[in-house]
Amino acid sequence: MFTEHAKVMKALAAAGEIVGRKKLQKMIYIAKKLQFPFYEKFDFHFYGPYSEELTCRVEELCDLGFLHEVKEKKGGYFQYRYTLTEAGKQFLNHYELDMPHLQECMQDMNEQNSRFLELVSTLLYFEHLTKEEVKEKVFLLKSKQRYTEEEIEQAYAYIEKLRAKVKNEVHA
Repeated sequence: MFTEHAKVMKALAAAGEIVGRKKLQKMIYIAKKLQFPFYEKFDFHFYGPYSEELTCRVEELCDLGFLHEVKEKKGGYFQYRYTLTEAGKQFLNHYELDMPHLQECMQDMNEQNSRFLELVSTLLYFEHLTKEEVKEKVFLLKSKQRYTEEEIEQAYAYIEKLRAKVKNEVHA
């Protein structure tokens, strides 16, 4: 019944603490694109791929007391921190979720900043297009972010690094 909730909790447990709603969205989306079994539907929004389903799931987990959400004022905006509660850890123990390499990937992504993960998730969202078409999309849709060609290449390299971790071939 709560299998999809448990998957989100497992991702959070693997990351430890995730700072930022946008970052959480991007990390789950990237994990989904790496073939981890997340089934939330994502659409393209202002900050890249976004899932209303994931937002609702996180709110439900907070309401159930399985996730701890801390709202912090940071400059002119609010930032949210997410961690698993003790009750969440106990709940998660009831689920056998076989997601090899999820922890490595979530920890690696959690070390990246939200801006970079926004770029990575955007590249993955448009991966059905040619590389040149993807770059055009990034420069058009993400013009305020001012991504450079070099950053786009770094993001593509990062995607390959994550895919290698999932395949357990090379740890770059």
